[in-house]
Amino acid sequence: MTVAENTTNTAAAAEATVPAASRGERFTSYDVQAFEVPGGREENWRFTPMKRLRGLHDGSAPATGTITVDAEAAPEVTVETVARDDARLGEAGVPSDRIAAQAYSSFEKATLVTVPAETKASNRTLVRLTGPGEGETAYGHVQIRAERFAEAAIVLDHVGSGTYADNIEFVIGDGAILTVVSVQDWADDAVHVSEQHLRLGRDARLRHIVVTLGGDVVRVSPTATFAGPGGDVEMLGLHFADAGQHQEHRLFVDHAVPHCKSNVLYKGALQGDGAHSVWIGDVLIRAAAEGTETFELNRNLVLTQGARADSVPNLEIETGEIEGAGHASATGRFDDEQLFYLQSRGIAEEQARRLVVRGFFHEILMKIDIPEVRERLEAAIEEELQAIGV
Repeated sequence: MTVAENTTNTAAAAEATVPAASRGERFTSYDVQAFEVPGGREENWRFTPMKRLRGLHDGSAPATGTITVDAEAAPEVTVETVARDDARLGEAGVPSDRIAAQAYSSFEKATLVTVPAETKASNRTLVRLTGPGEGETAYGHVQIRAERFAEAAIVLDHVGSGTYADNIEFVIGDGAILTVVSVQDWADDAVHVSEQHLRLGRDARLRHIVVTLGGDVVRVSPTATFAGPGGDVEMLGLHFADAGQHQEHRLFVDHAVPHCKSNVLYKGALQGDGAHSVWIGDVLIRAAAEGTETFELNRNLVLTQGARADSVPNLEIETGEIEGAGHASATGRFDDEQLFYLQSRGIAEEQARRLVVRGFFHEILMKIDIPEVRERLEAAIEEELQAIGV
């Protein structure tokens, strides 16, 4: 079966593309040629500025540079550089679009972070990935492994310039507890397309936090799957788009086994002409996933004229035997009532606006229990607000 047959039906007369009937039917493959070259009209690409991807999507962007990886690991955690034929790679998931497949077939070395079984890390582990440099292209692969009953916090810090595509795997063993913060703090010229694969074992818990602040085009696509009952995933996101920036987050939570939980909360702010954020949240509860409990929420705060936020929550349920499911989305400007309340108590309008924005992000910031990361993000948000005089 071809990709076109598996994911779309073409209405020849109207030349229209109809998406697959179910999110569960999406095509996956390690083979780049198994995917058609996207043109931008496909459901998976319709919000993405294809011309700004610098050829990542059509095979015209060969690797011309390399990503630099530096790690500060907790004493209990091991960080390895492994060859692409390492048997552990690919365990968490298979690429679901052409760029992810291109990244998987193009990397030479992968970074493998392992938290040993029944071990609690005494400190956070930081993995900093620096781009290949302005005008250069690189592909990469990272896998985070939390083995059975392990517990740790991992920070992935993306910085620098250039064009970069990668796959990131999170393999969470039975009973393991993992917190991950993926920070995209790229230079203004950077393009980053990342597919992240989250696989939870029985009774595993994962808090997955995506923070996007910099870059010209950033597209992060996390997919969560469950390998056994009792899994619990919390997917959080914070993003702040400036003039001309495109920030896109596409989530898919696939509930295929019973008695698992998922909670999704993403918040974004936008400012400046041409600032564009996209959030797609897909949750699928398959027929076998009885006892599922899930909820997803996206909120966007538009700070200036000329900014645009697209938000599309989707919930697909194939069984009625669930604990609960829901989704919500909201996009708006400053709450006039909140501003009036603060100003009526003697707070100047500029300071009142700052307080509203800080309060908007507070819920997510308080869930980042790594002080140095939380303080860095608070400072970055303050810097963004100062740039527009809010």
